[in-house]
Amino acid sequence: MASRSWSPVSEAEPTSAAISAPRAPAYGSAIPRHIAIIMDGNGRWAAQRGLPRLSGHQHGTDNIRRITTAAAEIGVECLTLWAFSTDNWRRPADEIAGILRILAGVIERETDELHRQGAQLRHIGSLEGLDSDLQTAVLNAIERTRNNRRLILTLAFNYSGRQELLAAIKSLVSSGVSAEAVDEETLQAHLFTRDLPDPDLIIRTSGEHRLSNFLLWQSAYSEFFFTPTLWPDFSADDLCEAVREYGRRERRFGGVPGEDSAAPLVNR
Repeated sequence: MASRSWSPVSEAEPTSAAISAPRAPAYGSAIPRHIAIIMDGNGRWAAQRGLPRLSGHQHGTDNIRRITTAAAEIGVECLTLWAFSTDNWRRPADEIAGILRILAGVIERETDELHRQGAQLRHIGSLEGLDSDLQTAVLNAIERTRNNRRLILTLAFNYSGRQELLAAIKSLVSSGVSAEAVDEETLQAHLFTRDLPDPDLIIRTSGEHRLSNFLLWQSAYSEFFFTPTLWPDFSADDLCEAVREYGRRERRFGGVPGEDSAAPLVNR
């Protein structure tokens, strides 16, 4: 089952963990509200250093805190990180087991810090296939941080864009919605990300130039930033450069340059 049992941030009440908004750096007004990152290159990072692949995954996981902190300091409201694809189950069993152990360790270590920093943790994808204790830990971390409002940190784990669209269609059918009643807003309401804005900027590390089944619906009007930097080496400075590049672009949403164009989709 996909873990989607959260409340919209607009309904959340501030808690003692919610910190005041950070001072915006010199990026002008073009700070993306929502950044999504395809964290790619852990295995290659390890291979370049003659280390086991799991060492790359560990270092990549350690980078999550640094980038989450940097995003909050820039003034980003939502950060989505793709940690594990449904396609990754094709990897060797020992690597998958190692990744799950690393995930369990991260949740245990980082939940208190995320809560202290005022971050709200969410998960999109499916918790099926995970150890029951790990499922419980994920859900407990989501519940503990649900009222925090500084940054919404969404982990896409055991996730794919096609999986999400299929789940949305099944949800529509089971809800008894007629074909005539289905429009963009209706479908949007059945996505895992239904109460999040679509990503303004999608970053992919490691030099690959494709989405690989990530946020297929939500990325319709996203800007893309591809970097050869491997995820464990992706720094706060790299994130800032991606944001600066985003600020140099003109988003038209199908409109005319120089005019105030509004995105036609319901979630932007």
